[in-house]
Amino acid sequence: MPVSFPSGGIRARTPAGRWVLLATVLGSGMAMLDSTVVNVALPSIGRSFDTSLAALQWTVNAYTLTLAGLILLGGALGDRYGRRRVFVIGVAWFAVASLLCGIAPNVQTLIAARALQGIGGALLTPGSLAIIQATFHPDDRARAVGTWSGLGGVASAIGPFLGGWLVDAVSWRWVFLINLPLAAVTIVVALRTVPETFDPQPRGRFDVNGAALAALSLAGVTWALVEAQTSPGPAVIAGAAGVAAGVAFVFVEKRTREPMLPLDIFRVRLFTSVNIVTLFVYGALGAFMFLLVLELQIVSGYSAQEAGLALLPVTMVMLLLSARSGDLARRIGPRPQLTVGPLVCAGGLLMLLRVGSHAHYATDVLPGVLIFGLGLAVLVAPLTATVLASVDVTRAGIASGVNNAAARAAGLLTVAGLPALVGLSGDGYRDPGVVDTGFDRALWICAGLLVAGSAVAWFTISAKVLTPSETGAECARPCVRMGCDVAGPPLDPGHEGAGAEGRAGAGGS
Repeated sequence: MPVSFPSGGIRARTPAGRWVLLATVLGSGMAMLDSTVVNVALPSIGRSFDTSLAALQWTVNAYTLTLAGLILLGGALGDRYGRRRVFVIGVAWFAVASLLCGIAPNVQTLIAARALQGIGGALLTPGSLAIIQATFHPDDRARAVGTWSGLGGVASAIGPFLGGWLVDAVSWRWVFLINLPLAAVTIVVALRTVPETFDPQPRGRFDVNGAALAALSLAGVTWALVEAQTSPGPAVIAGAAGVAAGVAFVFVEKRTREPMLPLDIFRVRLFTSVNIVTLFVYGALGAFMFLLVLELQIVSGYSAQEAGLALLPVTMVMLLLSARSGDLARRIGPRPQLTVGPLVCAGGLLMLLRVGSHAHYATDVLPGVLIFGLGLAVLVAPLTATVLASVDVTRAGIASGVNNAAARAAGLLTVAGLPALVGLSGDGYRDPGVVDTGFDRALWICAGLLVAGSAVAWFTISAKVLTPSETGAECARPCVRMGCDVAGPPLDPGHEGAGAEGRAGAGGS
């Protein structure tokens, strides 16, 4: 249904603006909700299908794999064929895949459906912010992004509680089926109230070859890490194929006229440094989130709802402090926070070594979770803002997209490889003693990754305070306020006047 409002002319406080925000918040919130509830359901899924830890790893990684590999392409598709159209297709795709997850008769079907969910997420995630950037009046974009970020943070906060309650009260299947009514409302609101917008000057071809090679590379390496102990021969072959696909990806990107990932962006030292920090931080974060719910449910005897609630303080601390953290980074420069933040996170993880059999939440879990959340609040907002400040404003979209993909790929690889490294494989996740020992080892490794990220920040990021002309004063506030999703750095909605390359990265204006 056509909408009469002009592109870039909607005001945030009008009924039209509220409807557009509702559609984008519901769509992106659905994806955020799903990313936080699935981990809580993993032990129940394992019992239901009587499956191995590798299958549970794939339940998480299949989604992350397709999302990380295709998210840049999803933004470009929205620019070319219509941001609302691709967003709605992504929401519908996500809903159908969620239905398949909810009715899966076996774990193999569930894993395949999770991969399909990731494709839907790659279409709707960049689209939600691209719609805000393209439809709201320039004076109201910061307010709209801030509202989107805050409400998205609420979705992340209620996700573990809702997921745990559904698992305990009904079934793990409703963790996925809850997406269907949310998707239906999102589609109706989007079609009736969101204007259609396009890139006015689309050019070049889609880098389908680059996207396919990136996904194949991640898939090969991930499969090798997950299956290394049970199928060493095929794992070596898969790993080699993944590495070969990665080399081919670099070759293709160098020779493609309109690459998905322009490699010359890595010549900017600050951009490269911050992305290395991202790899260390989000690699630790992904593995920690995966293993903590197993520890709490298998070892400590928590219910799914109690395990989900255990992580609530992380999101709440980030919601309360992320904007202030971003303001501080603009005054003192990003290096202090990108150095201290990972160290605080590492301290929080090591405090969780107290978690074990019959762990008391107030004394054994809460202190470590609060310190970990404080560390994330210190570092995530400046990390996102520094990625955007490190490149020209016309490349802000691709910079943010690369950082988002790096974060998700890091979590993908650590969830794939770390469990086996700490002695968790096969049916070992059902043995409380094995899980407890593996969890303690994993905490030390994750803390080590965070310390490494801190060292990279200290030695490679300048202590210079970035000026407004270097950060782009018009983008600093919305970029900082988007640091609440612990699953990965949020995509930047683009910037006025961004070129096609920047728009392709994040589906910007």
